[in-house]
Amino acid sequence: MRQRSLIAITAALSAGALTLTACGSRDSGGDKGSDSGGTTVTIGVDAPLTGDLSALGLGIKNSVDLAAKTANKQKTVDGVTFKIVAKDDQAQPSAGQQNATALVADKSVLGVVGPLNSSVAESMQKVFDDAKLVEVSPANTNPALTQGTDWANTKKRPYTSYFRTATTDAIQGPFAAQYVFNDAKKKKVFVIDDKKTYGAGLAGTFTEEFKKLGGTVVGTEHINPDSKDFSAVATKVKTSGAEAVYYGGEYPQAGPLSKQIKAAGAKIPLIGGDGIYADDFIKLAGATATGDLATSVGAPVEELDSAKEFVANYQAGGYKEAYGAYGGYAYDSAWAIIEAVKKVVDDNNGKLPDDARAKITAATQNVSFDGVTGKVSFDEFGDATNKQLTVYAVENGAWKAVKSGTYSG
Repeated sequence: MRQRSLIAITAALSAGALTLTACGSRDSGGDKGSDSGGTTVTIGVDAPLTGDLSALGLGIKNSVDLAAKTANKQKTVDGVTFKIVAKDDQAQPSAGQQNATALVADKSVLGVVGPLNSSVAESMQKVFDDAKLVEVSPANTNPALTQGTDWANTKKRPYTSYFRTATTDAIQGPFAAQYVFNDAKKKKVFVIDDKKTYGAGLAGTFTEEFKKLGGTVVGTEHINPDSKDFSAVATKVKTSGAEAVYYGGEYPQAGPLSKQIKAAGAKIPLIGGDGIYADDFIKLAGATATGDLATSVGAPVEELDSAKEFVANYQAGGYKEAYGAYGGYAYDSAWAIIEAVKKVVDDNNGKLPDDARAKITAATQNVSFDGVTGKVSFDEFGDATNKQLTVYAVENGAWKAVKSGTYSG
């Protein structure tokens, strides 16, 4: 990681940085601060800060805040001070699009971290791309975002301003299928999804690989993500003879679904992707969640030597919410933008050029550094070159890593 020791950051400073209003509106981007004589660059954050998925969104916001403060403390970019402005998309595409428009309008914003949801990203990409404003997601996993809607046959990058530090469902779904079939020895699976971009896509890649391995999909079902009553689906699972359930979706629905499947008499594990890898899943699923599984991007942050400083500094920062499943990736997403700003400033005699946004987007393509989550760089599609994934199981009321690796397709 390109960071040195960071002294404790107080909670008061943390709160203060997040309530700053939008900075100036110079055409060149950034705010020429008269008090400091330097330039202020704003990094936007878009995530669900309220609602069911806020446990993940707040961890993203806090981690970007920590990256900005670290860069300022280290004077990573000479003459530049970083601030963040965080916007709440409530996991809704329409809100995400409105947020994207607002962030584009603020000329001090030279990069954006987020969003959490792939469906929200779909609504934001063109807005950012038209403005040549770089966007780096720590959590989006739908392959179409970087490789086009026909990615399974012909990969074509739709937006050059979009990047992500998380790997894709083209890898995550098959990785889960291999674990379920080869390691968990489950040969009959019932597949359920929430009909949303992320969930349906993940269920699709899992199903394809599971069948290829020789497994049988004994039933499929789509649920309403606004519902909490899944008793009818649970009964279908019970009568299907399934040995496991694969769910494409997120934890607010996955927890009750798991609980109701067990209550219906099907004492089988529910498996999902990174969207269910949250402590709230266990709270919602209850005591019968033991044995349920989730895959998530990368390796457990707590076990990475590269993440020790991040974990310590996050704790010292006094943030009220956990960094969660995507904190390390959010930090690295922000740091990719910071590295790109540094490159552009260094190449322009220590100041931001008039076309800062376009040049920062171009520079992001070539960033490469040792981050919290490991080596951070991007391929020709804007996808993370780090393809590692981990399987977690619920044991004694907590997630425990059981296997890490990469998809061997």
